[in-house]
Amino acid sequence: MSVEPKIVIVGAGPTGLGAAWRLTERGHDNWSLYEAASHGGGLASSVIDPQGFTWDLGGHVVSSHYRYFDEVMDRALGDAWVEHTREAWVWMRDCWIPYPFQNNIWRLPEAELNACLEGLQAVQNSGNSGPPATFRDWLLQSFGQGICDAFLFPYNLKVWAYDPSALNVEWMGERVATVNLQRIRESITLKQDDVSWGPNSTFRFPLHGGTGAIWRAVQQLLPAKHMYFDRPITRIDTQKRRIETMTGEVVEYDALVSTMPLDRLLMMIDGPAKLKAEASRFVHSSSHIVGVGLRGVVPDALETKCWIYFPEPQVPFYRATVFSNYSPNNAPLGHWSLMAEVSESPEKPVERRAIIEDVVSAFERCGFIDRSTIVSSWHQRLEHGYPTPWLGRDDVLGEVDQALHAAGIYSRGRFGAWKYEVSNQDHSLMQGVEAVERILDGSIERTYNGDMSSALTSAKRC
Repeated sequence: MSVEPKIVIVGAGPTGLGAAWRLTERGHDNWSLYEAASHGGGLASSVIDPQGFTWDLGGHVVSSHYRYFDEVMDRALGDAWVEHTREAWVWMRDCWIPYPFQNNIWRLPEAELNACLEGLQAVQNSGNSGPPATFRDWLLQSFGQGICDAFLFPYNLKVWAYDPSALNVEWMGERVATVNLQRIRESITLKQDDVSWGPNSTFRFPLHGGTGAIWRAVQQLLPAKHMYFDRPITRIDTQKRRIETMTGEVVEYDALVSTMPLDRLLMMIDGPAKLKAEASRFVHSSSHIVGVGLRGVVPDALETKCWIYFPEPQVPFYRATVFSNYSPNNAPLGHWSLMAEVSESPEKPVERRAIIEDVVSAFERCGFIDRSTIVSSWHQRLEHGYPTPWLGRDDVLGEVDQALHAAGIYSRGRFGAWKYEVSNQDHSLMQGVEAVERILDGSIERTYNGDMSSALTSAKRC
């Protein structure tokens, strides 16, 4: 093009900043970014409470499928990282079970162990029972009744806040470990843990400032003249291709990269009534993040653990992170911290006024903490916590994306794309980068389409 197209970015989370980063690399100067908050980071932000504890908006870790992403991270924080080997556990039946659960059922009580083995054997004997229609079907076909009843059904209900029968099977990718019955039998015979599975076997975390420090650093490396904070978007006119902000700006665009939740975007655009009506079909869960800061040192049982899964219903949270283990600077000197995540949906309501006490009481019942050592408690609710891969999601997404693209809109990111399977920080940044490549060059958006082999293997320096 003889004239640079005007590209507007809505949102300064990993996706919006990824788009801005790529535009800057390419020397494309005709762009602007609008963010409702006063800073970048979005759902990957961090908070420091009045007692000096750092908390993330969820249990984030930095792992990567992309060299490009790695180079952006290195540019942002240099060597200010802490490197970790993942140590993930399940706490249930008052005992520790290494993750993944299905590989370590030898630690279960004998009756439950036998039920799990019977279910696995039944799966192996059943042969091909046809493609599963729901996530619940897939779990049963893959793991059998015993493991599903003991762990997978109750845990997935807690994390998604919807029954697995309401979820599709397209989202899973590498996120759920399948089973090897012979390997499981060997671990039972040897009473030996099997912890070698997983996409996050190692990860790194910022030395200072939590996950939010990454995105503040990325923001600071970008030209400030293009970025506008405290600018919520109130309306998008798809006919005239312009956005309006709460502060009164009217900004025209040739292409719009939107990272706001897709249901909110659809309600905000002036477009076909049918398209706006699609907003009510989108399903999500909310997240409550509760931090507990404690005086003293991490108990021996938690000293090396990273995060812990909790399937049992008497524990309100589905996951807890020993957050002070991620970086010594996440807690003041002489203190340590635990961070819990509780899901909420219309099918799984949460009593918000009691959430901190419920979490503290559960930590106490599990034997993790002494209440008298608590010096800080922190809570934040995220309305959009998990983009639920509901049944029929992909058909709706396909229709919506086609209509938005005709209006020059690219809805990308964790809730912009509404694809949980490509919603980690690396995926999210690359969705922004690849949206820019598509706008400028017509390139294929591989990450958005579920292909991790991005054509962008390394970053030019800006």
